[in-house]
Amino acid sequence: MTAPAPLVRTVLGDIAPADLGVCDAHDHLFLRSPRLPGQELDDPAAAEAELRAFAALGGEAVVQWTPIGMGRRADALPALSRTAGVHIVAATGLHQAVHYDQDALRHLADGLEERFVAELTGGARPDDAPDGAPLTARAGMIKVAGGFHGLDAHTRRVFAAAAHAHRATGAPIGVHLEGGTAALDVLELLCAVHGVPPHRVILGHLNRMPDSRTHRQAAEAGAYLAFDGPSRAHHATDWRLLDCLVSLVEAGHARRILVGGDTTTASARASTGEGPGMPYLLSGLRTGIDRELGPEITAVFFRENPAEAFAVSWP
Repeated sequence: MTAPAPLVRTVLGDIAPADLGVCDAHDHLFLRSPRLPGQELDDPAAAEAELRAFAALGGEAVVQWTPIGMGRRADALPALSRTAGVHIVAATGLHQAVHYDQDALRHLADGLEERFVAELTGGARPDDAPDGAPLTARAGMIKVAGGFHGLDAHTRRVFAAAAHAHRATGAPIGVHLEGGTAALDVLELLCAVHGVPPHRVILGHLNRMPDSRTHRQAAEAGAYLAFDGPSRAHHATDWRLLDCLVSLVEAGHARRILVGGDTTTASARASTGEGPGMPYLLSGLRTGIDRELGPEITAVFFRENPAEAFAVSWP
């Protein structure tokens, strides 16, 4: 039997990878966490304004990495995608334990594998909705998180569930690396222990620890490397971002690189906050990449690599 053609699962349905277009490979339209009090991304109008500003610069797709229990507003994403004319890929998954009320976390931990698979294949419910509430858009990726230079018991439990969901669906696994650390530990656990193919793993926040040796090792293993800056919350290493990208390209790893904005707070939005926001990914960072590496490599980062990283032969 011939395997089904790879497709990118968006909140409005599956599309051909070539139709994804210019992609912000890691960002947030909705997000809340006790770690970011008063900075919630919870305003649909502000999310639409940010998407429209991104689209005005040629942006065609956004991958929202907000997982279960963090205000991801799966119910609002389809309408936003239609009105702004931008493809949106949603996430299932779970973040670090510190981002959750512990009672809520214990409830979420029950049946984690089944929930991840259900959200990838059938659809998600709003985080606060009862079990009988209508399903909304299906997720197109799994979001998990490592710790700072290590992996705790919660992380290992969530990674095992994510690997199960990957095996059931083929969905890519995006990993929050705390401070950009533990990238090789993550690959060891997901790939060597749980058997996830490295090219199905997307390592996020590598720009926060600009260690080119680790970057090259992760790329050589076959993982995708997400450089999700500039970021107001993590500006300290933004000035090293282009150096990291140039180093990887010179080492022959251009096909392993993704770029995103990672807007995590209301103040970081361009349309309603202080910026730089989602549009700066195209108005600023893309310009710098184009100048340093040329338009062909820029297209690889923004078009070709996301089309491959998020494409799945869904069952």
